[in-house]
Amino acid sequence: MTESPLFEACPLECGAELETTSINLPEGNLKRCTSCGQLLSACTASRYDESMQEFDVPEGTLPSEQNVKRLHKRVGNNLKQAAAILGQPASALRLLDTGCSSGSLLHVASEIGFNVAGVEPAPQAAATAQKAGFDVFNGLLHEAQYPDNSFDIVTLYEVIEHLTNPLELVREVYRILKPGGLFLIGTGNADSWSVDALGSNWSYFSIEGHGGHISFFTPASIRLLAEKTGFLVEDIQTKRICLAERGSTSAVSYRFKKLFAELMALPARWLNKGHDMFIILRKPDSV
Repeated sequence: MTESPLFEACPLECGAELETTSINLPEGNLKRCTSCGQLLSACTASRYDESMQEFDVPEGTLPSEQNVKRLHKRVGNNLKQAAAILGQPASALRLLDTGCSSGSLLHVASEIGFNVAGVEPAPQAAATAQKAGFDVFNGLLHEAQYPDNSFDIVTLYEVIEHLTNPLELVREVYRILKPGGLFLIGTGNADSWSVDALGSNWSYFSIEGHGGHISFFTPASIRLLAEKTGFLVEDIQTKRICLAERGSTSAVSYRFKKLFAELMALPARWLNKGHDMFIILRKPDSV
């Protein structure tokens, strides 16, 4: 018997039909929700589970040596922005990183001064973060059973695109955040100029290259996610575009497209057409 696709309906519970796109991947063409624009993998549950095994290793998602500085700058700037919005020093704020893996974000946040904790379902990656001295729960977020209103900030970097039921997790985040608290999400933008240019060649779509990448958000679907879970949209930022993946075209063509992408980077930010998306959601002050 042929196994059914992982998604038969939009995980944001739109109730709208899924249409088949022209973005063809080894698992089949991506589906698009005709209401919110969410893009969904055609992979099966068994293929998804298989791909997720790559994260259960001791090193988890620790960045390579050449990427450490980039991570510290990007995540550090995001966290400092969040502290500024809350109007408090990092030392006065409690932060939870959901899907913390082996603790790369926790290292950055603790160096800034935040009081940090993490949640990670992969046992070996969680153990690495624990050995580094971090308070990390090995399991799923709802299994940790944190009390209501426990955290000032919850982070979810490069995780939401892995979730089969994002509403369930986001509602749990809402419960454990303090009134006025911030939910920071980092993910790819499926409504970007990179997707327009690359289609199925955008590496972010590849479940082979990025295990578990099955659900691809847009600014519109993020706003719907916030609406359905009670959050307010504080900010949605996008940056960077890619017009050619390295090795997919001639060296001359690649250099030209890279230069043009750099020239288009600022308009991409203005128009929310960059492929790197950073979202700040806020829990209302009075709940």
